[in-house]
Amino acid sequence: MPQRRAITGRSHEPRVRFAEELRLLRTTRGESLRDLADHLGWDSSSLGKMESGRSLGSPEVVEALDQHYGTPGLLLALWELAVGDPTQFREQYRRYMILEAEATSLWHYAVSAPPGLLQTAGYAREALSAGWIKDPELEQQVEARVGRRQLLEGDDPPLFRVILSEAVLRTSLRDEGAWREQLEHLAEAAERPNITIQVLPFSAGPHGLMNTSVMFLRLLDGRTIAYSENDLRGELVEENTPVELLQRRYDAMRDLALPPAESRKFILRMLEVMPCEP
Repeated sequence: MPQRRAITGRSHEPRVRFAEELRLLRTTRGESLRDLADHLGWDSSSLGKMESGRSLGSPEVVEALDQHYGTPGLLLALWELAVGDPTQFREQYRRYMILEAEATSLWHYAVSAPPGLLQTAGYAREALSAGWIKDPELEQQVEARVGRRQLLEGDDPPLFRVILSEAVLRTSLRDEGAWREQLEHLAEAAERPNITIQVLPFSAGPHGLMNTSVMFLRLLDGRTIAYSENDLRGELVEENTPVELLQRRYDAMRDLALPPAESRKFILRMLEVMPCEP
């Protein structure tokens, strides 16, 4: 059966529909992007990216646009549909992987699992299988995840700073041997000159990134972008204002973390208290 065409002539794809509405509302009012940016106090290039579908923006700017156009809740509802579109997540993650390979330095906060760049095959296999991924796709994804470690092991690797929530180190694998291997790998990685690992202990208390893993990428052109992720989805953040907010929260959290040397000792203590191998 052929796909039903939209009666309005507009796209059924959430991301495209959101961009179409933004352009239509602005052009109907006879405003230029510059006029709109001046009125809202936002960057015109960021607004232009939203209208072209290259960016979804933040809920704050979408709410401001709803107020400006007198469309209470309409644009925010379309934005939520676009953010929830599975194809959007896959597209953003593919772009993130390209940018990650080009970055000169990376800063990461891991809230519940070791960063993919530092995972062993055993950890990746158990974690992916917990998400109901089965053979043969499972082994393909394990191989792909472990292969990402080459980024940190080449001739000119980027600088990588990671803050591990203590929860990462307390959530062990069912396979004790695989878990020991993962902890040993983290301890070894912490000794590499391009890798800095800090542990954020439970005693640090609440902080601004409690439920969000985030990676910051410093690119060759001097820009910093962020990729935030939870257990359901990820979002590439490129607008200056939200990136700066995430960075401030990261910096405040880093001040609460253990120094690198103490963090490595923390990991080694976790190994010491594990049951001895038979």
